[in-house]
Amino acid sequence: MNKHNYRTNTFNDLGLLLLRVFLGLAMCFGHGIGKWNTLFSGEEIQFADPFGIGATPSLVMAVFAEVICAILLALGLFTRWALLPLIITMLIAACVVHISDGFGVMEKALLYGIGYMALCFTGPGKYSVDAFLKSKNREK
Repeated sequence: MNKHNYRTNTFNDLGLLLLRVFLGLAMCFGHGIGKWNTLFSGEEIQFADPFGIGATPSLVMAVFAEVICAILLALGLFTRWALLPLIITMLIAACVVHISDGFGVMEKALLYGIGYMALCFTGPGKYSVDAFLKSKNREK
C-alpha cells in the first residue's frame, strides 16, 4: 500500500470512529438514558405506541435501541446488527411519531437515521471491536 492510500484509509477509519462514537454516545446519553430512567422509575409510563402493542413494550424497544445498541455502536461491537434497531427507531420517530410536528422536530431523528444508515453501509472501520475480533480470528 502506498503512502497516500495508507493516509486516506487512516483518515477514513478515524472519521468512522468519530462518527460511530459521537452518534452512539449522543444517542445513549442525550435520549436513551432519559427513557431508561422513565422505564425503571416505577411511575406510569406515558410513551408513544406506534404499533399498538402498548406504551411499555414500545418504550422497552426504544430503550434497547437507544441505550444498548447505541453503546454497541460506540464500541464498534456487532456494529451492523446494532445499527438496525437504531435505524428502525429513528425512522419510526421521524415518520410516525413526529410526522405531524414539522421538519424542525423530525430533523434530529432524520440526521441520526442518515448517520446510522451511512455507518451500516461503510461498516465500523478498523478502530472498532469488530475489526479487532476479525483480526484475531485471522491470526488463528
